[in-house]
Amino acid sequence: MRRVTVMSALAMGFAISAGGTGGGAADGEPKVVRNAAGLDALIAADATFEKLSEGHAWVEGPVWSRRGGFLLFSDIPNNVVFKWAPGGSVSEFLKPAGYTGAAAFTGREPGSNGLTFDAEGRLVLCQHGDRRVTRREPDGAMTVLAERYEGKRLNSPNDLVFHSSGALYFTDPPYGLPERWDDPGKELPFQGVYRRAPDGSLTLLTKELNAPNGIAFSPDEKTLYVAQSDPKRPIWMAYPVKADGTLDSGRVLHDTSAALKEKRPGLPDGLKVDERGNLWATGPGGVWILAPDGTHLGTIDTGVPTANVAWGDDGRVLYITANTAVWRVRTKTKGRVP
Repeated sequence: MRRVTVMSALAMGFAISAGGTGGGAADGEPKVVRNAAGLDALIAADATFEKLSEGHAWVEGPVWSRRGGFLLFSDIPNNVVFKWAPGGSVSEFLKPAGYTGAAAFTGREPGSNGLTFDAEGRLVLCQHGDRRVTRREPDGAMTVLAERYEGKRLNSPNDLVFHSSGALYFTDPPYGLPERWDDPGKELPFQGVYRRAPDGSLTLLTKELNAPNGIAFSPDEKTLYVAQSDPKRPIWMAYPVKADGTLDSGRVLHDTSAALKEKRPGLPDGLKVDERGNLWATGPGGVWILAPDGTHLGTIDTGVPTANVAWGDDGRVLYITANTAVWRVRTKTKGRVP
């Protein structure tokens, strides 16, 4: 692939990982590290990575627009959603993106985090600073989809995924609160995973995780995967989805504690699932590729805290938000483009 590098005009020179640790700019190109033979059918060992944009503060929430043919991604500290278009141009798509208040935001992560599109092609955002999930209408107006649970404000919605029924599932850790778990404005005593039904009703699915983060369905939608970005329990969970859309008791799919002991940067964060049911999940050191049974097949080693991934183009291109930069790579498998 032809390499294109575009510097952000809002570069701030620092980064924030899911666990709150900083990192420098990517040192060189990512590389594929093989851990099991099954990886060969998913990505080439000598895959070429293309840098699309760099110089941001901390990039998250990549999503490909099938209708528009471009990539959107969040720069959380800068409170901007950026747009990358084929040809290499990077521009502001939405600002402010996550915090729209008049008062100065005193925390580190005011902007939008996870992004997706609904069935009608409307952008849906997790807005950290405003502590809500919103939908951007064709005229640019914002419709609030979720803001409170049982009358109490959400913490700071982080990542989200639609079910084919139209229900929206999202996670709600406190990373967007200025003082996170200890923030005086925190109204809920837990961090939840929620389901918003098409009628707008909100159901708490689980509150067992201290730091729920990335979220995705298996191809048959019978399993919901949730990442936990807690350094004390850095795991990916697998929850059976019941007929009514709620969750059964979950199991630990994979634990990354050993990788953290090796000082690899980052924590379990955003994730997506390919058509074969493999997870492409950001974690310590880069993007972990896990088989449906949790076997670690290999890693895209970025060397920096890595926030999220998304499928784009024909579904065989993986976009990666890694610390201050955005990359892409062609794979041998295919994932769902919302």
